[in-house]
Amino acid sequence: MDLTPKNKAHIDTMSVEGLLHGWRTAPAGSPWFQGETGKYWGERMAQLRSADNSAYVAASKSSMRSE
Repeated sequence: MDLTPKNKAHIDTMSVEGLLHGWRTAPAGSPWFQGETGKYWGERMAQLRSADNSAYVAASKSSMRSE
């Protein structure tokens, strides 16, 4: 999927938990994880992880318990 300003803004407003939840529970082939948008989604998760790895790990553990 092309990375539109609307898609970028949506991804930028999501929490770490929201990004991880979407990544883990989206159906296979979801357009959110294809093309430029998928690349940006992954980059945003990496950016948040490098900014605060402890918070990222806690969010990852939390999102795993809620699934």
